[in-house]
Amino acid sequence: MPVSRVSHSFLPPRFTPLQPVVAAAVLSLFLAGCGKGDAPAAPGAPGAGGPPPAPQVGVITVAPGDVGLVTELPGRLEASRVAQVRARAAGILQKRLFTEGSDVKAGQPLFMIDAAPYAAAVASAKAGQARAEANLAQASALAERYQPLVEANAISKQEYANAVAAQKQAAADVAVAKANVQTASITLAYASVTAPISGRIGRSLVTEGALVGQGEATQLAVIQQVNPMYVNFTQSASDVMKLSAAMAGGQLKRASGVDAAAVRIVLEDGTEYAQPGRLLFSDLTVDATTGQITLRAEVPNPGGQLLPGLYVRVRLEQAQASNAITLPQQAVTRTAQGDTVMVVGSDGKVAPRPVKIGSAKGAQWVVLSGLKAGEQVMVDGFQKLQMMPPGTPVKAVPWTPGGAAPAASLASAAAPAASAAAK
Repeated sequence: MPVSRVSHSFLPPRFTPLQPVVAAAVLSLFLAGCGKGDAPAAPGAPGAGGPPPAPQVGVITVAPGDVGLVTELPGRLEASRVAQVRARAAGILQKRLFTEGSDVKAGQPLFMIDAAPYAAAVASAKAGQARAEANLAQASALAERYQPLVEANAISKQEYANAVAAQKQAAADVAVAKANVQTASITLAYASVTAPISGRIGRSLVTEGALVGQGEATQLAVIQQVNPMYVNFTQSASDVMKLSAAMAGGQLKRASGVDAAAVRIVLEDGTEYAQPGRLLFSDLTVDATTGQITLRAEVPNPGGQLLPGLYVRVRLEQAQASNAITLPQQAVTRTAQGDTVMVVGSDGKVAPRPVKIGSAKGAQWVVLSGLKAGEQVMVDGFQKLQMMPPGTPVKAVPWTPGGAAPAASLASAAAPAASAAAK
């Protein structure tokens, strides 16, 4: 205890061993701060006084031209030819000679009806023809014998006239007999029911053993020609009149070969049918109940993908707009007040521009007015502008579909990475 009091008496008052360490740390921090303040700030650093780099946006350069105006209308597919297979001869159906749902050719046998009665009728008709021909031969011989006799006044002229009349009657009987043979042969041929057209045959409407053609021509099956197919669709009469007025006023011009204009079919799943069709005709009468005009197009269907009765969408190019512009749909802002686009000026600043939109062409809008050739319309980078104050200049780079980065931006991004790797 006495030793402890002596040791404490040698230490100065209010002094601890940690004070020299704290003082050294404060001095080092002060010197480090002074050194950093003297070093120049890197350009673009957060603490730098220079302006930030201009945001990069994707643009597309306006290039006017003739653009086809495509109208999309609802339609329904229909077989180009439909034939009902009916029994033209009465009898018992003995055999079906086709596979249901298969493709058949014109003239191909489909059903076999009991032909025995018709074969007998043909034989009877041929026998009647032979009898008529024999009578004709006899009458002709008699007329030939009477001719020199009447000239020699050996027989009366009345007898010769009767012989000539009998010859002509026998010739007429032969003609009737030949017609009977032909009729019986045709009826016999009806016993073999053949396909009237080429196409796809449906299910059989009768079975073997059924009595058909008794009193009426019984329907046996239906054949539909599905290559090519017809698509029937309607268009509003008011739209047709507006289109005609626009073409008459010079605002639009008729599509080349409008009578055979290209038609595209859009299936129910939204995919476009690969084979293009052609417009066949436009009806001249307006439906009084709907105010629609009926149109028909022909579409190839070699693979049988299109089926009769299927509802589709029809894309038809009826007119072309001169000096029109196509823009990606994402570049146009559509509101109730109007349609606008963002145009990048020569000073790099972005300004809204009202435009007039026509119809859609795929994933693009057809711009009829509001833009000039050579102007740059902003397509990508709208989110970057929302974070910047109004009037901020931008760096315009060519926009590429699908979001691919332009070559210039890739090169500029690769340069800092290369320099960093070299260090």
